[in-house]
Amino acid sequence: MATSVRLDDTFVSEVQVHAKAANRSVPKQIEYWAVIGRMVEDNPDLPFEFIKDAILAKEQVNAGLVTRYERRTSRSD
Repeated sequence: MATSVRLDDTFVSEVQVHAKAANRSVPKQIEYWAVIGRMVEDNPDLPFEFIKDAILAKEQVNAGLVTRYERRTSRSD
């Protein structure tokens, strides 16, 4: 469901700069920041880089770019 919102012009100008640098559209940049913001609020002890890497890892799994880990050595119990 698409929803229109009014945003401050200064904020939108800042978003445009970041969106262009990250090769994203303005709406996708705002969406990205919203996802990170939600994760930070839910996990205040996690560093930003960890959160960013978690988002990337999730997308890699969704795109089928990862393989299941298989142990190569036998376990000596």
